[in-house]
Amino acid sequence: MDWSDMRIFLAIARSGSLGGAARELGVSHPTVGRRLQVLEQASGQAFFLRTAQGLVLTDSGERILGLAQDMEHSALAIERRLAGHGDQPEGLLRISSAEWFACHVLSPVLSELVHRYPLIVPEVIAGHRLFDLARRDADIAFRIVPFTEPDIVHRKLTTLSYGLYAALHAPAPQRDGEGLGLILMNIAQSHYPDVQWLQQRYPLARTVFTSSSRTVQAQMCAKGLGVAVLPRVLGDSVSGLRLLDEDEPPPGRDIWMGYHQDLRQMDRLRALADLASNMIGAG
Repeated sequence: MDWSDMRIFLAIARSGSLGGAARELGVSHPTVGRRLQVLEQASGQAFFLRTAQGLVLTDSGERILGLAQDMEHSALAIERRLAGHGDQPEGLLRISSAEWFACHVLSPVLSELVHRYPLIVPEVIAGHRLFDLARRDADIAFRIVPFTEPDIVHRKLTTLSYGLYAALHAPAPQRDGEGLGLILMNIAQSHYPDVQWLQQRYPLARTVFTSSSRTVQAQMCAKGLGVAVLPRVLGDSVSGLRLLDEDEPPPGRDIWMGYHQDLRQMDRLRALADLASNMIGAG
């Protein structure tokens, strides 16, 4: 069995369907079906059982799953090592970060990167998903959540201040928040410190809007829907918002940068990491 066979096998095992595997691998549904059929015929084993809920591993499939994962680990390590040794800083550089961070903090760094190294093509994948750097879902990530994965080189770049914002002409909120609307992160991010700070600050207020996007929160706040805690770099740049004077401002957040150790010699990644450290980093 070669690695291309194992990629098909693992994609089906993870997704539980031919369609899901096809989307993961970027190939057609029939292609995955044909490749699985050839694999099972060549080995004389059935690796998946067709059920109403999808494809599930048979005993034969379970026996080779760990070995297939070991093959994937080795293949991805080879890919990362090869990517880490280029002759000049050029090529695609996949960058993961939140949308507001890419717009208001990272954009000057990326502009300088392209100016200095015109052959590098940054690709920003904006969102809150924590990408798997070992599988090269992204080459480098900027996030507010510390990196705990093994083999990740990471450092804290800086700490960003957050503020409490309301629409420009909205009345000052009551001390206990009675009649006030709260604009918060969604349920998946409800554990964020700023969410808890805002709810404790105004115990009688009610949640009127939630979103995983700080940019969307800022716009809804500017329309007078309620108050929102936003990064200062975002909130101060949105017209129609005013910063509320607070004795105790909301908690700031640390910004972390990380990439897989096998990519530490990739010249285009190194160029961005150095620029980010110099232009954003706290030293």
